[in-house]
Amino acid sequence: MNTAALGAAKAPWHLWLVGIGTLLFNAMGVFSYMMTKLGRLADLGMTPEQITFMQSYPAWANALWAMGVWGALAGSVLLLLRSRFAVAAMMIALVGLIGTTVYNYGLITVPASMQAPALDVMIWAVTLLLLFYARRMAAAGVLR
Repeated sequence: MNTAALGAAKAPWHLWLVGIGTLLFNAMGVFSYMMTKLGRLADLGMTPEQITFMQSYPAWANALWAMGVWGALAGSVLLLLRSRFAVAAMMIALVGLIGTTVYNYGLITVPASMQAPALDVMIWAVTLLLLFYARRMAAAGVLR
């Protein structure tokens, strides 16, 4: 019996590793977003200057940031659920990440105390790799 007759290929062990690892990583982005929206940045040890900067995002930049963090979290969850919609969620996350990056590095000046190039590179790497991985798993018939 072929995998098409079964509905989907068996999930490889690495799907769980990638799914859980990225779920934890992406949850940190959601945590940061929620702390900002709930006005709890002082609890994270941010200075008044940093808090003012975070609260100064225009609505469209906030929307892109939300797309990025929630799309990435959804992508991880959907990957673990073996849903083909993981790919679409990661595309939404990528659009949000592109917009947020353009805003932070093209339209405004991020305070020096908040610049974290290594973290930015890691976010880009995880987002792109998760998108690539989800597409591969969909093409392999693992996602349904």
